[in-house]
Amino acid sequence: MSGGYDLNLFTSPPDCNFLCSVCHGVLKRPVRLPCSHIFCKKCILRWLARQKTCPCCRKEVRRRKMVHVNKLQKIIDRLEVKCRNAEAGCQVTCPLAHRKGHQDSCPFELMVCPNEGCMLRVPRGALAEHRQNCQHGAHQRCSLGCGATLGPAERANHNCYQELREAWCQRQQRSRTLVLCLLRHMRKMHRTTGLIRRQLAEFLEEDDPLLVGAPQEEAEATPEGSIGAEVWGGPQGQATL
Repeated sequence: MSGGYDLNLFTSPPDCNFLCSVCHGVLKRPVRLPCSHIFCKKCILRWLARQKTCPCCRKEVRRRKMVHVNKLQKIIDRLEVKCRNAEAGCQVTCPLAHRKGHQDSCPFELMVCPNEGCMLRVPRGALAEHRQNCQHGAHQRCSLGCGATLGPAERANHNCYQELREAWCQRQQRSRTLVLCLLRHMRKMHRTTGLIRRQLAEFLEEDDPLLVGAPQEEAEATPEGSIGAEVWGGPQGQATL
């Protein structure tokens, strides 16, 4: 696998001084050896794993003597390149340093369908239309995490947060209604209890003189002789032993 950039990536042929002698591509992360020859970092490390000499002059090389050529990398980063999706129809060109940013938004970049079970790769620009017609997207779980399984039409109007809030408000209203009903019943019960207490107090007040006078009447109705008869045990007045 080449360590440098493919020549076909650039809008115009790069300068020959920007080429790696190992992979013959444009230098990527260039490093300079003590002998002043410059290579892609990946290419020279692979080379030194087999041989300890420079690929050009065959002088002995020590890895710790390699130096990154940052100034040369900045120059290469300004070279104009084509989008990697140029063959698919993308006509955009940009500096090499901005190529990754363009790929992240390129409408021709192939994307995997997010529907579970669908393995198709479609251009980013056509992904929305594909998702609407995807057979694997007929029913999906809510992406917000409520657990509901929704069809395409339901997903367009689904808002589980709003539905949850409405359900919570309805439950609060029902609870408020139940509390008010309970308070009315409690007030009614208190009024009934107070009425029963007053009626019972009035009843006790009316019967109190009768209860007090009854022992006196019984005492007056009892003759004194009968008391003596009870004591002496009969009409003859004989003492009972």
